[in-house]
Amino acid sequence: MTMNTQGRPTAPTSTSVAAIETVSGSRGLLQHETLIFEIGTSETTGVDLPAPQNRTGRLGGVARKVPTGLPGLSEPEMVRHYMRLSQRNYAIDLGFFPLGSCTMKHNPRLNEKMARLAGFGDIHPMQPQATVQGALELIDELATWLKMLTNMPAVAMSPKAGAHGELCGMLAIRAALIARGEGETRKRVLVPASAHGTNPATAVQCGFEVDEIKANARGRVDMDMLREKLKRTDDVAGIMLTNPNTCGLFETDIKEIADLIHAAGGYFYCDGANFNAIVGRVRPGDLGVDAMHINLHKTFSTPHGGGGPGSGPTVLSEALAPYAPVPFIVKNEDGVFSLVEDMEGDASESFGRMVAFHGQMGMFVRALSYILSHGADGLKQVAEDAVLNANYIAAKLKHAMTPAFEGYCMHEALFSDAFTADGIETLDIAKALIDEGYHPMTMYFPLVVHGAMLIEPTETESKAELDRFCASLESIARRAAQGDDTLKGAPYLAPARRLDETRAARKPILKWTRASPETVAAE
Repeated sequence: MTMNTQGRPTAPTSTSVAAIETVSGSRGLLQHETLIFEIGTSETTGVDLPAPQNRTGRLGGVARKVPTGLPGLSEPEMVRHYMRLSQRNYAIDLGFFPLGSCTMKHNPRLNEKMARLAGFGDIHPMQPQATVQGALELIDELATWLKMLTNMPAVAMSPKAGAHGELCGMLAIRAALIARGEGETRKRVLVPASAHGTNPATAVQCGFEVDEIKANARGRVDMDMLREKLKRTDDVAGIMLTNPNTCGLFETDIKEIADLIHAAGGYFYCDGANFNAIVGRVRPGDLGVDAMHINLHKTFSTPHGGGGPGSGPTVLSEALAPYAPVPFIVKNEDGVFSLVEDMEGDASESFGRMVAFHGQMGMFVRALSYILSHGADGLKQVAEDAVLNANYIAAKLKHAMTPAFEGYCMHEALFSDAFTADGIETLDIAKALIDEGYHPMTMYFPLVVHGAMLIEPTETESKAELDRFCASLESIARRAAQGDDTLKGAPYLAPARRLDETRAARKPILKWTRASPETVAAE
């Protein structure tokens, strides 16, 4: 028996996607969604409650004088609103993040399970220390691992994030200089152009003056300029250097840099944001580093984004260890852990307190789970695979795009916009990637490369996924090289189209306001 196809088409008819318009504004399963104020009204509510009787106000002069204006919605309306908004999210669980210098990688579910254990997830920072011995032991064990991986004798676990860790390291340097009686004379901090952008801001925040060092043709510190700046040494406080640097390159002269800075009487701060590229392979303490923060959300796979929570433990050399902030954990002869909260005894030289409480317990649990599940050999492989993946991308794309520097990279592949036709910008390429289903790479940073495109695959992406990404980016790159003007309008398939950035900057709409009711003429 054959199927009756009378009046029943069996094959689709081709129609331009651009020509399809829907009454609802939705695009298939990608639902159109307006603001919650535009969905609900202040005249309706999901729950009706009787007005209170015989109650007098007890708020005095602070009682609300006008309605809140909050929209009223039923439970299904509210749930659907936030579910539809969630469909617009891009996350590491949805797709690949080529976001260089941020290390957006898979967060193992094992870590999440451990962080939700009642003994860790339900504790409070103000509990008596006797009731949280397990938590203190976990923090101490994580600290031991961080000291071992960096070959540094001390670590401050309290900093909340990378920039906070930078602040910790630079405050320790300032405290050491003050202890030497040189706090007012040594104010100059050298900062390479290839360092992270927060570095100079942190130095200024600590009262130092920034002296920039240019990058050479290899994307590394210009050693001739460094030696020139060190001809005067009496005002040198130190150097803030990122290694591997933001160009995705290892500073090959780092040991000489450390020796020169120490000979000048300064300290060596290393930005550890890119520790993921060298963990288990290189110990910063062996290179002469005095302080380095470690982003747990980067190297050790704790959640990243949304403004936190974060954690940026800062390892310190023997010269800076006495100035570490309180609180810190000690273990007595009986195996009991306790927090040193006051600046006395072993903490008498501490530069002070940075946070109210010790740190971020959830991040500590996740990071230690990651470390223990990998082991020392596994962490070494993390770095090796991250570097391998970045060089694979560089090799796949070098024929269609312009590598910023010759030779191998570390964990990040960096390209310039030299291959693009006139009128096509890095931003156009990044927006076109959204149509391909990818979060854009880091754009226009580092500043030492014109139209920079910084790509970091991390160790967690498979070869198949990297091939898919490279195929998409290569196609876009060839369109950019040919001057394809359609790139200037991308993205076309995203829930929201490209903004007029100039108009958005000059006339931003920062809040919803109710439209004025239209004037109705009297009859």
